[in-house]
Amino acid sequence: MRGEKGFALVITLLVTALLVALTAEFTAEIFMDTSSRHSFVAGQQASLLAESGITGGVTLLQLTLRNQQYSSLSDPWATPQKLSDERGELRLVIEDESGKVNINYVAPPNGELEGRFMAGVAERLIRSLKIDGSGDLIDSLADWIDLNDYPHPGGAESPYYGALPTPYAVKNRPLDTVEELALVKGFAGKPLEALRPYITVYPENPSAPAAPININTASKEVIAALSEQITADLAGRVLEYRSSTPFKNPADLAKVSGFEAIATGLLTNISVKGYVYRIRSEGRVQDVSRTIEAVVRLVGVTPQFLYWREY
Repeated sequence: MRGEKGFALVITLLVTALLVALTAEFTAEIFMDTSSRHSFVAGQQASLLAESGITGGVTLLQLTLRNQQYSSLSDPWATPQKLSDERGELRLVIEDESGKVNINYVAPPNGELEGRFMAGVAERLIRSLKIDGSGDLIDSLADWIDLNDYPHPGGAESPYYGALPTPYAVKNRPLDTVEELALVKGFAGKPLEALRPYITVYPENPSAPAAPININTASKEVIAALSEQITADLAGRVLEYRSSTPFKNPADLAKVSGFEAIATGLLTNISVKGYVYRIRSEGRVQDVSRTIEAVVRLVGVTPQFLYWREY
């Protein structure tokens, strides 16, 4: 979507969704006092409003991405949306999951970490965030997702999890959600919260051997973690370059000063367009709010929802 017409259309769709949600009639009989009934109706309207926001977000992404070969933080979807009138409010935030580190690719099914690109990226990211025990955390994660029951030196397999006060089984499969990482030895609490903005578990292509990172949307922390050679200063140059000139193909990274040699070694592990997005939509009516968080894969004609949570 290159002009303003498509963007205006999406805004119109979102406004329409807002009006539909706020004028929806709830006719079910509810035997509560008037105040409780009003709160119930407001909650239902807020939920409907949030769901309409998810629909609008998907439409915004589809209109943006269908005519360009890249996705960037300069695209309309990357700008948080807020629509409101006297009856209610809708807030919408969209993130590109492809600009994050996919922790399911830290280890292959056999658990071998030697030379594993994503294991190196994850370990550097953990170190940069000043989280203790980066090597042990990578070992624990590898043991959680690999197929065998042989622990890495700093990791844990069935005997460890079975001996916990509340025992549970090691999964030996990829994680289904980021929240699941709290079950892995060493990640619960502050480590997970520190990592949450930078990691994902959702691949663009589940059968692909790698999960390339979109250098148009990756954070400075993730860019710096791509290679031991990338300093904070070099990572900053990437953000500065793409702010005016989004990368059209991975090889464009070599155009950034200091990346002439580094880019060559990254080409198979970076991308310039994302196909998996996290959408957070909050609907508020009166003093009641409802939020829906969804992850959607946009490959083919029909969007595929990978995650859905309402709270």
